[in-house]
Amino acid sequence: MYRPEIKVIDCTVRDGGLMNKWQFEDAFVRQVYQALTDAGVDYMEIGYLSSEKSFSRDEVGPWKFCAEEDIRRVIGDAEKKIKLSAMADIGRIDYDDILPKSESSLDMIRVACYVHQIDAAIDLAHHCMDKGYEATINLMAVSTVGPRDLDEGLEDLARSRVPIIYLVDSFGAFYSEDIDCLAKKYLERLSGKTIGIHCHNNQQLAFSNTIAAIIAGINFLDGSLYGIGRGAGNCPLELLLSFLKNPKFNVRPVVKVIEDQILPWREKIDWGYFIPYMVTGVLNQHPRAAMAHMESENKNKVTEFLDQVTGTV
Repeated sequence: MYRPEIKVIDCTVRDGGLMNKWQFEDAFVRQVYQALTDAGVDYMEIGYLSSEKSFSRDEVGPWKFCAEEDIRRVIGDAEKKIKLSAMADIGRIDYDDILPKSESSLDMIRVACYVHQIDAAIDLAHHCMDKGYEATINLMAVSTVGPRDLDEGLEDLARSRVPIIYLVDSFGAFYSEDIDCLAKKYLERLSGKTIGIHCHNNQQLAFSNTIAAIIAGINFLDGSLYGIGRGAGNCPLELLLSFLKNPKFNVRPVVKVIEDQILPWREKIDWGYFIPYMVTGVLNQHPRAAMAHMESENKNKVTEFLDQVTGTV
């Protein structure tokens, strides 16, 4: 089960921030950073890189921007023993907002895109690489992409210099058979590149689908503490580290930071498996309707939600 090529990326602050507009206090981010370092995790995704022309700091917290001064304030001056990444969405970051790697605490920039944005994503990822960063392209919502469009997109990605391409189950719609089939396609079409996996937990399959990806040969694995993330959340990091059996991983610091920092958030916001998220996952739909329902006074009226989205009544 131990495979040295495997790298684990924690998305707690970045993906979890989608549930609270990245309003994490410094103490939260600092303890997550230290726990992941102590646990031997390879990368911490500390947030998004976004332009302040696109978002206001009055509406979202600092981890929507990952400004260097905010990162330095949290990680301190000690030698960094874990790599830091941030995610960039197409159209929400200006190229000039990205510092040269020599001036940044970030090590990797992950470019998120949909299939019709692949050309723009490649250009942005190449720009980041030319500035000295590691780069990935995370191709989202693959469950909604037809075979021809996906094949053409993978051909474009194969010709790029980007070394890491992610298979993303954005809607939590896939089963292990889907992951196995797509992983083989990615590995065949993207020969010489490393493939990553990012799963959502709408059908309680994020962990098992990540295992299926590992078995198929995928080596970059995403998770988050206690599965915190948008809607149904992600593959729980503590499960993933325990499964990998790599002696460099220590799950105790992860459990401790869950106790100290994540469980208190569980009392404030809902993520993980809930019926509305299950419904959108089964229907292969974006979870925005389910998220709106979960934030309403009627969040426990799940039959009403099912009837609404399926048009039963």
